[in-house]
Amino acid sequence: MSRLLRSAIFSGNTVRSTSGRTVASLRRDSINCGPIPRCCRYSSKLSPSASASASASASASAALRPTPSDLQASAAYRDSLPVCAVDKKRVMIGWDTRTWSRFHHVWLRDHCRCTKCFHQITKQRLVNTFEIPADIEPLEVAPTAEGLSVTWSGTQPHLSIYPWSWLQSNSYDPPLEHARSSQEKVLWGSKIQQHPPAVSYEEVMNPDDKGLHKWLLKIDEFGFCFVNGVPPTPEATEELSMRIGFIRETQYGKFWDFTSDLAKGDTAYTTLALGAHTDNTYFTDPCGIQLFHLLSHTGGTGGATLLVDGFYVASILRATHPSVYSLLSRVPVIAHAAGEPGALYIPSPSSGYPVLGHGRVTGELVQVRWNNDDRSVVKGVTGDEMEEWYNAIRVWHKLLTSPDSEYWVQLSAGTAVAVDNHRVLHGRSAFDGKRRMCGAYIGIDEYKSKLTVLQERFEINLPQVVQGRSIWHPHI
Repeated sequence: MSRLLRSAIFSGNTVRSTSGRTVASLRRDSINCGPIPRCCRYSSKLSPSASASASASASASAALRPTPSDLQASAAYRDSLPVCAVDKKRVMIGWDTRTWSRFHHVWLRDHCRCTKCFHQITKQRLVNTFEIPADIEPLEVAPTAEGLSVTWSGTQPHLSIYPWSWLQSNSYDPPLEHARSSQEKVLWGSKIQQHPPAVSYEEVMNPDDKGLHKWLLKIDEFGFCFVNGVPPTPEATEELSMRIGFIRETQYGKFWDFTSDLAKGDTAYTTLALGAHTDNTYFTDPCGIQLFHLLSHTGGTGGATLLVDGFYVASILRATHPSVYSLLSRVPVIAHAAGEPGALYIPSPSSGYPVLGHGRVTGELVQVRWNNDDRSVVKGVTGDEMEEWYNAIRVWHKLLTSPDSEYWVQLSAGTAVAVDNHRVLHGRSAFDGKRRMCGAYIGIDEYKSKLTVLQERFEINLPQVVQGRSIWHPHI
């Protein structure tokens, strides 16, 4: 943005320089900002007393006039700041000539992070939201190096400062593209076998947490990651699991160590082949990470592990069969776990959840829930859609079982794998002999929490850090 535009005064649709010359016209339909009655910049207005004082000291200040280099530095400084304007309801911020964000006054006042309004240690709101006047307006708004400075009216004026990066990441009118985008995902098919994501056990267990950060980033990026060099014992595998977070206990126990003896009422405890599926479709909150480790397989063959990227398959489905994608994103599927006499699990609400789950705000695909073996009676489908629904799951199944989608790998003792159960489906081929497997579930919130803490530690640099966490962290 030019220096002239940054120092301009906004009047309706037209931007005028301080000399009154028209320098640009802003179409409201292009920025959807509405009339902009006054410009917010470093305050150039002086109170009457300050003005008199300034006149009295004019001769003294003449000797302190800025040099050309001072003026150049000042111009560069102004150019680095966003332009902003204010009306009765909102503050408008121009990040460049085409990109604007609008923030309501009440929203800004509610999000003040000063020591009086926000507890710096507990990171909890102290301001009483319900005492903020609905028609609150700022006394002054100004761009500064630290961020947007807002002075609020009241018995005592209140100053709030909002970092520019924080405002960009929390822009809601409109949401900014870079702020909405989540961590980049790598979608994959069978060719992932050439370079599957992997880390070493030694890296992950190092107390400096750099290897743990690397591991969780790979899970986030690919939906799974191998860990090589794990001691082939339940104890070492359990310790590895707990590097992510506490283990989630279910009807199958806490940390599992099992063979194909039907000790639990689930086909996982048999020698049968298992098609690609996600676990816990019968839970309201399916586990986030499933970690498993083949400890031994003696006296037989088979039992290869199958992994399928549900997001990859869903992307193909959306491109080739949009109506099927829409149906599987809309129609809920009921599931159950009923193999244990002392437990009968169904999700809440009992109508179930769609196969493809999306973020409510972004619309992005965030979860795949699919286990045809655990599917209950189909009754969430209307009579007119029943045949269409069965056709939809046939198409889905065909894509899941395509050679392009399936990644088969023969696990061996010493190699564990962690799978994002909200994205990657897993299965196995039939086998014979004695196969001993161990593993655990970790909740999605525990996994995301650990990943976020490690990203905070190794990736981002935010202002005003108090007890290890910035008050401007994007998640708070």
